[in-house]
Parts: sequence; C-alpha cells; structure tokens
Amino acid sequence: MTLEIPSSLHWLETLPEGRVWLEALPATVRETAQRWNLELGQPFADCYVSLVLPAQDRDLVVKIQFPDRESRHEAAALSLWAGNGAVLLVDHWVEKHVLLLERCVPGTHLADVGPATGLDVIIDLLPRLWVRATEPFGSLAAEVATWVRNLPHEYESAGRPFARSLLDEAIEVLTGLAGSQGEQVLIHQDLHGDNVLRSQREPWLVIDPKPLSGEREFGLSPVIRSSEFGHSRAAVLYRLDRLTDELGLDQERARMWAFGQAIAWGFERSRVLPRHIETARWLLDG
Repeated sequence: MTLEIPSSLHWLETLPEGRVWLEALPATVRETAQRWNLELGQPFADCYVSLVLPAQDRDLVVKIQFPDRESRHEAAALSLWAGNGAVLLVDHWVEKHVLLLERCVPGTHLADVGPATGLDVIIDLLPRLWVRATEPFGSLAAEVATWVRNLPHEYESAGRPFARSLLDEAIEVLTGLAGSQGEQVLIHQDLHGDNVLRSQREPWLVIDPKPLSGEREFGLSPVIRSSEFGHSRAAVLYRLDRLTDELGLDQERARMWAFGQAIAWGFERSRVLPRHIETARWLLDG
C-alpha cells in the first residue's frame, strides 16, 4: 500500500520534529500492521494531529500520534474510562505512540445531529467521564500556567489582533480560577461535536481526549464554545445555561472558564481564530 498522507497533516512540515514524524510514517504504518497482524486501509481524511487508519477486516482503527503535550496521556484516559462512554483502547505501542482502538460504526459525528440532540448526548456522557484522576494526567492548574506564559507571545505573533485588555482579562481570570478549584476529575478538554461518534456498542462514544485533571466546571468549556452547535451569543449562552443547570454546576465559574479557554485556544500558528475571540467576548459580557 502506498500511504496517502492527508493534506490536513501537512502543517507539520513547518516543524522540524513534524517533518521527522511525517518522514517516518510509512515505516511506522508497516511496523504497526505487522505488530498486530492487520491489513490497514488508507487514512481517514479528517486527521489533524494524528494519522488514523482503519483495519480492513476488523472493527479496529490504528491511531499513530504526533507526540505533543496535550495528547500524551490519551491512552491512559481511555484505559481509565474502559469504554464507559468512550472508545475502547485495545492495545498501546508506547514507544511508537500508536494506539489500537475500537472502531465506531457508522462513525458519524454528533455535530451532524443538531444542537438539541447534541447537548442531550453530551449531558449524558459528561458525568460518566468525570472519574477521579490524578497521575499520570497533567493538572489544569499547570496547563493554565503554560497558557498564561505563552499567551503574550502568541498575541504578539498574531499581530495584536484585538485589544490587549481582553488578553489581560483572560490571564487574570484563568489565574484566579486555577487557584480556587473544586474536586479534581478527569477532563476531556476538547470535547465537542466532532469528537463524539455514533457507534453500535453504545449510541455515541467519545474520542480524542486531551486529558487533564481539573474541576468539572472547566469540563464544560469546549462544549460551550462548540460552534458546530451554533455560533451566536444566544447559542453560546444557551449552552452555558443548560449545561450548568442540568449538571448542577456553578454557572459563573463555568462561564469564566469557557471565556479563558476560548482565549487560550484562540491562536494557531501565528494567527488568531476569530470565532474563539467572538465567543470569548460573548461570555465575558454574559
């Protein structure tokens, strides 16, 4: 098989370590197929940080990770969830950063079903994912420290795309929230409608965790800012209201966490993500 690397991974060519990883992919795919005696198909097109390939004759997928800080404990999170609301981890080749996973069939995205059903599903899934967790997961407090350290540089690199006062507010909010958290649980910090897939074992399963140990209110942030469930002030505040009400969480903390994460994740390779910044402003205004 001649490996066809999705165009969505080409951005890694801008990084020295990314170029090394991309060059090694054909060999890694061959070694992975041999290790687990798999016949692998071409990768899925919507791969952005990992290469994901289906096993042709089995209900499995292989995920070859580009090693990065946010996803380095993905296997540990999936192992801890043990298939309860999340895709099953079947095996893990630690040295090569390769995961052998249950395949979700038909694999359609929760984003495609509309906001009302989407929130129903996520409200059911979240409490199942919020299990007690410490090691080996990084803490939300440590992640916030990284954001606060990096944000001024990202802001400058993106050409100061909005008023500096908004950035300063986010830094102040994040710092205050990080030091005053409640019970620490396992958080999927990138839980949105494209990271929940329709399956047969359960109706919907979560994929692609970027796990952290943090308080539950922060765990709402990616859902609140999920533009696939509607990108407007009314839609964002509706998600905030409904999630905090039905899950019994502190609305003000959830609002400010979502504001802070929207700014922290609002930059990508020296450019700003306008929808994140719009969402942040709506949340800050309440």
